[in-house]
Amino acid sequence: MAAQPTKDDHFSFGLWTVGWRANDPFGDATRAPLDPVESVHRLNELGAWGVTFHDDDLIPFGTAAGERDKLIARFKDALAETGIAVPMMTTNLFTHPVFKDGGFTSNDRAVRRFALRKVARNIDLAAELGAQTYVFWGGREGAEYDGAKDVQAALDRYREGIDALAQYVLDQGYGLRFAIEPKPNEPRGDILLPTVGHALSFIAGLEHSDMVGLNPEVGHETMAGLNFAAGIAQALWAGKLFHIDLNGQKSIKYDQDLVFGHGDVTNAFFLVDLLEHGAPGGGPAYTGPRHFDYKPSRTEDMQGVWDSAAANMRMYLLLKERAAAYRADPEVQEALAYSGVADLRTPTLGDGESFGDFLADRSAFDDFDPEAAADRGYGFVRLNQLAMEHLLGAR
Repeated sequence: MAAQPTKDDHFSFGLWTVGWRANDPFGDATRAPLDPVESVHRLNELGAWGVTFHDDDLIPFGTAAGERDKLIARFKDALAETGIAVPMMTTNLFTHPVFKDGGFTSNDRAVRRFALRKVARNIDLAAELGAQTYVFWGGREGAEYDGAKDVQAALDRYREGIDALAQYVLDQGYGLRFAIEPKPNEPRGDILLPTVGHALSFIAGLEHSDMVGLNPEVGHETMAGLNFAAGIAQALWAGKLFHIDLNGQKSIKYDQDLVFGHGDVTNAFFLVDLLEHGAPGGGPAYTGPRHFDYKPSRTEDMQGVWDSAAANMRMYLLLKERAAAYRADPEVQEALAYSGVADLRTPTLGDGESFGDFLADRSAFDDFDPEAAADRGYGFVRLNQLAMEHLLGAR
Protein backbone atom coordinates (compact mmCIF):
# COMPACT_ATOMS: atom_id res chain seq x y z
CA MET A 1 0.00 0.00 0.00
CA ALA A 2 1.27 3.45 -0.89
CA ALA A 3 1.87 5.88 1.96
CA GLN A 4 -0.72 8.51 2.75
CA PRO A 5 0.13 11.96 1.37
CA THR A 6 1.88 14.43 3.64
CA LYS A 7 3.12 17.96 3.17
CA ASP A 8 6.58 16.53 2.47
CA ASP A 9 5.20 15.24 -0.86
CA HIS A 10 4.62 18.86 -1.99
CA PHE A 11 1.26 18.09 -3.59
CA SER A 12 -0.67 21.19 -4.62
CA PHE A 13 -4.05 21.90 -6.23
CA GLY A 14 -5.54 24.87 -8.03
CA LEU A 15 -8.63 26.43 -6.48
CA TRP A 16 -10.16 26.11 -9.96
CA THR A 17 -9.83 22.30 -9.80
CA VAL A 18 -11.89 21.26 -6.78
CA GLY A 19 -13.88 24.47 -7.21
CA TRP A 20 -14.98 23.69 -10.77
CA ARG A 21 -18.76 23.71 -10.88
CA ALA A 22 -18.80 21.27 -13.82
CA ASN A 23 -20.38 23.52 -16.42
CA ASP A 24 -19.35 22.83 -20.00
CA PRO A 25 -20.32 24.10 -23.49
CA PHE A 26 -23.26 21.70 -23.55
CA GLY A 27 -24.53 21.81 -19.98
CA ASP A 28 -25.06 23.92 -16.90
CA ALA A 29 -23.14 23.48 -13.65
CA THR A 30 -23.90 20.32 -11.66
CA ARG A 31 -22.36 21.53 -8.38
CA ALA A 32 -22.80 24.56 -6.15
CA PRO A 33 -20.01 27.15 -5.75
CA LEU A 34 -17.23 26.17 -3.36
CA ASP A 35 -15.79 28.65 -0.89
CA PRO A 36 -12.00 28.99 -1.42
CA VAL A 37 -11.51 28.90 2.33
CA GLU A 38 -13.32 25.56 2.54
CA SER A 39 -11.08 24.29 -0.27
CA VAL A 40 -7.99 25.20 1.73
CA HIS A 41 -9.24 23.37 4.82
CA ARG A 42 -10.44 20.28 2.96
CA LEU A 43 -7.25 19.95 0.93
CA ASN A 44 -5.24 20.29 4.11
CA GLU A 45 -7.24 17.45 5.67
CA LEU A 46 -6.43 15.27 2.65
CA GLY A 47 -2.69 15.87 3.06
CA ALA A 48 -2.07 18.51 0.39
CA TRP A 49 0.80 20.95 0.84
CA GLY A 50 -0.23 23.90 -1.32
CA VAL A 51 -2.98 25.70 -3.19
CA THR A 52 -2.67 27.83 -6.29
CA PHE A 53 -5.15 30.14 -7.96
CA HIS A 54 -6.03 32.59 -10.68
CA ASP A 55 -6.87 36.01 -9.29
CA ASP A 56 -10.54 35.57 -10.26
CA ASP A 57 -10.75 32.25 -8.39
CA LEU A 58 -10.41 34.15 -5.13
CA ILE A 59 -11.50 37.66 -6.08
CA PRO A 60 -14.38 37.81 -8.58
CA PHE A 61 -13.73 40.05 -11.58
CA GLY A 62 -14.65 43.66 -10.86
CA THR A 63 -14.63 43.33 -7.05
CA ALA A 64 -14.25 46.71 -5.33
CA ALA A 65 -10.96 47.41 -3.54
CA GLY A 66 -12.37 47.18 0.00
CA GLU A 67 -14.11 43.88 -0.63
CA ARG A 68 -10.98 42.57 -2.38
CA ASP A 69 -8.94 43.26 0.75
CA LYS A 70 -11.47 41.37 2.90
CA LEU A 71 -11.39 38.32 0.63
CA ILE A 72 -7.59 38.26 0.67
CA ALA A 73 -7.44 38.66 4.47
CA ARG A 74 -9.92 35.82 5.00
CA PHE A 75 -7.93 33.59 2.64
CA LYS A 76 -4.66 34.42 4.39
CA ASP A 77 -6.25 33.46 7.71
CA ALA A 78 -7.11 30.03 6.28
CA LEU A 79 -3.55 29.60 5.03
CA ALA A 80 -2.18 30.49 8.47
CA GLU A 81 -4.57 28.10 10.23
CA THR A 82 -3.64 25.15 8.02
CA GLY A 83 -0.03 25.83 7.08
CA ILE A 84 -0.98 25.48 3.42
CA ALA A 85 1.47 27.26 1.08
CA VAL A 86 0.78 29.24 -2.11
CA PRO A 87 3.66 28.14 -4.33
CA MET A 88 2.19 29.49 -7.57
CA MET A 89 -0.29 32.08 -8.77
CA THR A 90 -1.58 33.17 -12.15
CA THR A 91 -3.94 35.69 -13.75
CA ASN A 92 -7.22 34.96 -15.53
CA LEU A 93 -6.97 36.58 -18.96
CA PHE A 94 -9.50 34.32 -20.63
CA THR A 95 -12.94 34.27 -18.91
CA HIS A 96 -14.25 37.84 -19.15
CA PRO A 97 -15.50 38.83 -22.64
CA VAL A 98 -12.97 41.68 -22.74
CA PHE A 99 -10.32 39.00 -23.38
CA LYS A 100 -12.18 37.28 -26.23
CA ASP A 101 -9.31 38.16 -28.61
CA GLY A 102 -6.58 37.66 -26.04
CA GLY A 103 -4.84 39.62 -23.32
CA PHE A 104 -1.24 40.32 -24.28
CA THR A 105 -1.97 39.76 -27.99
CA SER A 106 -5.41 41.30 -28.48
CA ASN A 107 -5.71 43.39 -31.63
CA ASP A 108 -7.05 46.13 -29.31
CA ARG A 109 -4.15 48.02 -27.68
CA ALA A 110 -6.36 49.22 -24.78
CA VAL A 111 -7.17 45.59 -23.91
CA ARG A 112 -3.47 44.73 -23.96
CA ARG A 113 -2.73 47.55 -21.53
CA PHE A 114 -5.58 46.46 -19.24
CA ALA A 115 -4.28 42.87 -19.27
CA LEU A 116 -0.76 44.00 -18.41
CA ARG A 117 -2.05 46.08 -15.51
CA LYS A 118 -4.23 43.21 -14.23
CA VAL A 119 -1.23 40.90 -14.15
CA ALA A 120 1.03 43.44 -12.43
CA ARG A 121 -1.54 43.94 -9.68
CA ASN A 122 -1.69 40.23 -9.02
CA ILE A 123 2.07 39.76 -9.15
CA ASP A 124 2.05 42.03 -6.11
CA LEU A 125 -0.41 39.68 -4.42
CA ALA A 126 1.64 36.61 -5.39
CA ALA A 127 4.72 38.12 -3.79
CA GLU A 128 2.71 39.00 -0.67
CA LEU A 129 1.57 35.38 -0.34
CA GLY A 130 5.09 34.01 -0.80
CA ALA A 131 4.59 32.42 -4.23
CA GLN A 132 7.75 31.36 -6.04
CA THR A 133 6.31 30.91 -9.53
CA TYR A 134 3.96 33.00 -11.66
CA VAL A 135 2.33 31.10 -14.52
CA PHE A 136 1.19 32.48 -17.87
CA TRP A 137 -1.36 30.41 -19.78
CA GLY A 138 -2.35 32.25 -22.93
CA GLY A 139 -5.68 30.52 -23.42
CA ARG A 140 -7.09 33.34 -25.57
CA GLU A 141 -3.78 34.28 -27.21
CA GLY A 142 -4.57 32.91 -30.65
CA ALA A 143 -7.16 32.88 -33.41
CA GLU A 144 -9.74 30.84 -35.27
CA TYR A 145 -9.01 32.36 -38.69
CA ASP A 146 -5.58 32.66 -40.30
CA GLY A 147 -6.23 36.19 -41.55
CA ALA A 148 -7.42 37.49 -38.19
CA LYS A 149 -4.05 37.68 -36.43
CA ASP A 150 -0.61 38.94 -37.45
CA VAL A 151 1.21 36.11 -35.69
CA GLN A 152 4.63 37.74 -35.86
CA ALA A 153 3.27 40.96 -34.36
CA ALA A 154 1.39 38.92 -31.75
CA LEU A 155 4.64 37.25 -30.69
CA ASP A 156 6.26 40.69 -30.48
CA ARG A 157 3.48 41.84 -28.16
CA TYR A 158 3.66 38.61 -26.13
CA ARG A 159 7.39 39.12 -25.69
CA GLU A 160 6.86 42.77 -24.82
CA GLY A 161 4.40 41.82 -22.08
CA ILE A 162 6.59 39.14 -20.50
CA ASP A 163 9.69 41.35 -20.71
CA ALA A 164 7.89 44.29 -19.07
CA LEU A 165 6.53 42.15 -16.24
CA ALA A 166 9.87 40.45 -15.67
CA GLN A 167 11.51 43.85 -15.32
CA TYR A 168 8.75 44.86 -12.89
CA VAL A 169 9.49 41.80 -10.73
CA LEU A 170 13.20 42.67 -10.71
CA ASP A 171 12.53 46.32 -9.92
CA GLN A 172 10.28 45.34 -7.00
CA GLY A 173 12.78 42.83 -5.68
CA TYR A 174 10.28 39.97 -5.78
CA GLY A 175 11.68 36.45 -5.70
CA LEU A 176 9.41 35.23 -8.50
CA ARG A 177 10.11 33.19 -11.61
CA PHE A 178 7.75 33.02 -14.58
CA ALA A 179 6.50 29.79 -16.18
CA ILE A 180 4.77 29.65 -19.56
CA GLU A 181 2.11 26.97 -19.98
CA PRO A 182 1.80 25.67 -23.55
CA LYS A 183 -1.44 24.40 -25.10
CA PRO A 184 -2.25 23.78 -28.79
CA ASN A 185 -5.94 24.71 -28.90
CA GLU A 186 -9.11 25.16 -26.82
CA PRO A 187 -10.61 27.59 -26.14
CA ARG A 188 -9.10 29.27 -29.24
CA GLY A 189 -8.97 27.37 -32.49
CA ASP A 190 -5.18 27.73 -32.40
CA ILE A 191 -3.18 29.04 -29.45
CA LEU A 192 0.22 30.72 -29.61
CA LEU A 193 3.11 28.76 -28.02
CA PRO A 194 1.26 25.45 -28.46
CA THR A 195 3.94 23.03 -27.20
CA VAL A 196 6.98 22.75 -24.97
CA GLY A 197 9.24 23.20 -28.00
CA HIS A 198 7.49 26.37 -29.18
CA ALA A 199 7.65 27.85 -25.68
CA LEU A 200 11.36 27.04 -25.25
CA SER A 201 12.13 28.81 -28.51
CA PHE A 202 10.10 31.84 -27.43
CA ILE A 203 11.78 31.98 -24.02
CA ALA A 204 15.24 32.02 -25.61
CA GLY A 205 14.43 35.40 -27.19
CA LEU A 206 13.23 37.12 -24.00
CA GLU A 207 15.16 39.91 -22.34
CA HIS A 208 15.20 38.07 -19.01
CA SER A 209 15.11 34.50 -20.31
CA ASP A 210 16.94 33.25 -17.24
CA MET A 211 13.89 33.88 -15.05
CA VAL A 212 11.34 32.39 -17.46
CA GLY A 213 10.68 28.66 -17.73
CA LEU A 214 7.86 26.22 -18.38
CA ASN A 215 4.72 24.87 -16.76
CA PRO A 216 3.83 21.93 -19.03
CA GLU A 217 0.56 20.04 -18.56
CA VAL A 218 -0.06 16.36 -19.28
CA GLY A 219 -3.28 16.97 -21.19
CA HIS A 220 -1.97 19.84 -23.29
CA GLU A 221 1.03 18.04 -24.78
CA THR A 222 -1.08 14.91 -25.28
CA MET A 223 -3.68 16.99 -27.17
CA ALA A 224 -0.89 17.84 -29.62
CA GLY A 225 -0.15 14.14 -30.10
CA LEU A 226 3.14 14.37 -28.20
CA ASN A 227 4.81 12.24 -25.55
CA PHE A 228 4.53 14.15 -22.27
CA ALA A 229 7.34 12.32 -20.45
CA ALA A 230 9.66 13.07 -23.38
CA GLY A 231 8.65 16.74 -23.30
CA ILE A 232 9.40 16.92 -19.58
CA ALA A 233 12.79 15.32 -20.21
CA GLN A 234 13.56 18.12 -22.67
CA ALA A 235 12.38 20.77 -20.22
CA LEU A 236 14.64 19.29 -17.52
CA TRP A 237 17.52 19.10 -20.00
CA ALA A 238 17.05 22.80 -20.75
CA GLY A 239 16.84 23.67 -17.04
CA LYS A 240 13.38 25.14 -17.65
CA LEU A 241 10.96 22.92 -15.73
CA PHE A 242 9.84 25.54 -13.22
CA HIS A 243 6.42 24.01 -12.48
CA ILE A 244 4.26 21.14 -13.74
CA ASP A 245 0.55 20.42 -14.13
CA LEU A 246 -0.43 16.79 -13.59
CA ASN A 247 -3.69 15.31 -14.84
CA GLY A 248 -4.98 12.54 -17.09
CA GLN A 249 -5.71 12.64 -20.82
CA LYS A 250 -6.81 9.96 -23.27
CA SER A 251 -5.34 10.71 -26.71
CA ILE A 252 -5.92 13.67 -29.01
CA LYS A 253 -9.29 15.19 -28.15
CA TYR A 254 -10.73 17.97 -26.00
CA ASP A 255 -8.88 18.82 -22.77
CA GLN A 256 -10.23 16.15 -20.42
CA ASP A 257 -8.45 17.12 -17.17
CA LEU A 258 -8.91 13.64 -15.71
CA VAL A 259 -7.36 12.50 -12.44
CA PHE A 260 -3.62 11.99 -12.85
CA GLY A 261 -2.92 8.51 -14.19
CA HIS A 262 -6.51 7.99 -15.33
CA GLY A 263 -5.44 8.49 -18.94
CA ASP A 264 -2.19 7.03 -20.29
CA VAL A 265 -1.02 5.21 -17.16
CA THR A 266 2.13 3.88 -18.86
CA ASN A 267 3.32 7.38 -19.71
CA ALA A 268 2.35 8.51 -16.21
CA PHE A 269 4.56 5.75 -14.77
CA PHE A 270 7.59 6.83 -16.78
CA LEU A 271 6.83 10.48 -15.98
CA VAL A 272 6.85 9.84 -12.23
CA ASP A 273 10.02 7.77 -12.62
CA LEU A 274 11.67 10.71 -14.41
CA LEU A 275 10.45 13.34 -11.95
CA GLU A 276 11.57 11.34 -8.93
CA HIS A 277 14.83 9.84 -10.17
CA GLY A 278 15.96 11.73 -13.26
CA ALA A 279 16.96 9.97 -16.46
CA PRO A 280 18.14 6.34 -16.15
CA GLY A 281 21.63 7.22 -17.35
CA GLY A 282 21.89 10.30 -15.14
CA GLY A 283 20.37 13.76 -15.34
CA PRO A 284 18.37 16.02 -13.09
CA ALA A 285 15.22 15.03 -11.23
CA TYR A 286 12.45 17.54 -10.49
CA THR A 287 12.39 19.33 -7.15
CA GLY A 288 9.30 21.55 -7.51
CA PRO A 289 5.64 21.11 -6.50
CA ARG A 290 3.65 18.14 -7.77
CA HIS A 291 0.70 20.23 -8.90
CA PHE A 292 -2.64 18.76 -9.95
CA ASP A 293 -4.58 20.64 -12.62
CA TYR A 294 -7.57 18.36 -13.05
CA LYS A 295 -11.35 18.74 -12.97
CA PRO A 296 -13.63 16.52 -10.88
CA SER A 297 -15.90 14.82 -13.39
CA ARG A 298 -19.27 16.44 -14.09
CA THR A 299 -20.97 13.34 -12.74
CA GLU A 300 -19.56 13.83 -9.21
CA ASP A 301 -21.22 15.35 -6.17
CA MET A 302 -19.16 17.17 -3.52
CA GLN A 303 -18.03 13.91 -1.93
CA GLY A 304 -16.83 12.87 -5.36
CA VAL A 305 -14.85 16.10 -5.62
CA TRP A 306 -12.82 15.26 -2.52
CA ASP A 307 -12.54 11.61 -3.49
CA SER A 308 -11.08 12.67 -6.83
CA ALA A 309 -8.64 15.09 -5.19
CA ALA A 310 -7.41 12.27 -2.96
CA ALA A 311 -7.19 9.98 -6.01
CA ASN A 312 -4.67 12.29 -7.70
CA MET A 313 -2.30 12.08 -4.74
CA ARG A 314 -2.81 8.35 -4.29
CA MET A 315 -2.13 7.69 -7.98
CA TYR A 316 1.11 9.65 -7.81
CA LEU A 317 2.24 7.82 -4.67
CA LEU A 318 1.35 4.42 -6.15
CA LEU A 319 3.32 5.21 -9.30
CA LYS A 320 6.20 6.56 -7.21
CA GLU A 321 6.25 3.30 -5.26
CA ARG A 322 6.22 1.24 -8.46
CA ALA A 323 8.93 3.41 -10.05
CA ALA A 324 11.19 2.97 -7.02
CA ALA A 325 10.82 -0.81 -7.24
CA TYR A 326 11.56 -0.68 -10.98
CA ARG A 327 14.75 1.32 -10.44
CA ALA A 328 15.93 -1.00 -7.64
CA ASP A 329 15.33 -4.26 -9.55
CA PRO A 330 18.68 -5.92 -10.48
CA GLU A 331 17.07 -7.45 -13.56
CA VAL A 332 16.00 -3.98 -14.71
CA GLN A 333 19.52 -2.70 -14.12
CA GLU A 334 20.89 -5.55 -16.21
CA ALA A 335 18.35 -4.87 -18.96
CA LEU A 336 19.20 -1.16 -18.97
CA ALA A 337 22.88 -2.04 -19.34
CA TYR A 338 22.13 -4.50 -22.17
CA SER A 339 20.10 -1.85 -23.96
CA GLY A 340 22.92 0.68 -23.64
CA VAL A 341 20.70 3.34 -22.10
CA ALA A 342 23.49 4.81 -19.96
CA ASP A 343 25.98 4.55 -22.85
CA LEU A 344 24.22 7.43 -24.57
CA ARG A 345 25.79 9.69 -21.93
CA THR A 346 29.27 8.90 -23.28
CA PRO A 347 30.33 11.71 -25.66
CA THR A 348 30.67 10.64 -29.28
CA LEU A 349 34.02 12.43 -29.56
CA GLY A 350 36.68 11.45 -27.04
CA ASP A 351 37.99 13.76 -24.34
CA GLY A 352 40.27 16.24 -26.07
CA GLU A 353 39.70 14.62 -29.47
CA SER A 354 39.71 17.16 -32.29
CA PHE A 355 37.59 16.68 -35.38
CA GLY A 356 40.81 16.11 -37.30
CA ASP A 357 41.71 13.31 -34.89
CA PHE A 358 38.23 11.89 -35.39
CA LEU A 359 38.60 11.90 -39.19
CA ALA A 360 41.94 10.12 -38.87
CA ASP A 361 40.48 7.34 -36.70
CA ARG A 362 39.98 4.41 -39.08
CA SER A 363 37.86 2.55 -36.53
CA ALA A 364 35.13 5.21 -36.85
CA PHE A 365 34.48 4.47 -40.52
CA ASP A 366 37.04 2.63 -42.67
CA ASP A 367 37.38 -0.35 -40.33
CA PHE A 368 33.87 -0.15 -38.87
CA ASP A 369 31.67 -3.15 -39.71
CA PRO A 370 28.09 -1.83 -40.09
CA GLU A 371 26.74 -5.28 -40.89
CA ALA A 372 28.05 -6.68 -37.63
CA ALA A 373 26.77 -3.65 -35.70
CA ALA A 374 23.38 -4.04 -37.37
CA ASP A 375 23.08 -7.55 -35.92
CA ARG A 376 22.91 -6.14 -32.40
CA GLY A 377 19.61 -6.40 -30.58
CA TYR A 378 18.81 -3.71 -28.03
CA GLY A 379 16.33 -5.55 -25.85
CA PHE A 380 13.90 -2.63 -25.60
CA VAL A 381 10.83 -4.89 -25.56
CA ARG A 382 12.19 -6.86 -22.61
CA LEU A 383 13.05 -3.63 -20.80
CA ASN A 384 9.54 -2.29 -21.33
CA GLN A 385 7.98 -5.57 -20.24
CA LEU A 386 9.87 -5.34 -16.96
CA ALA A 387 8.51 -1.83 -16.50
CA MET A 388 4.97 -3.03 -17.19
CA GLU A 389 5.32 -5.85 -14.69
CA HIS A 390 6.40 -3.39 -12.04
CA LEU A 391 3.58 -1.06 -12.98
CA LEU A 392 1.05 -3.87 -12.62
CA GLY A 393 2.55 -5.05 -9.32
CA ALA A 394 3.63 -8.38 -10.80
CA ARG A 395 7.24 -8.01 -9.63
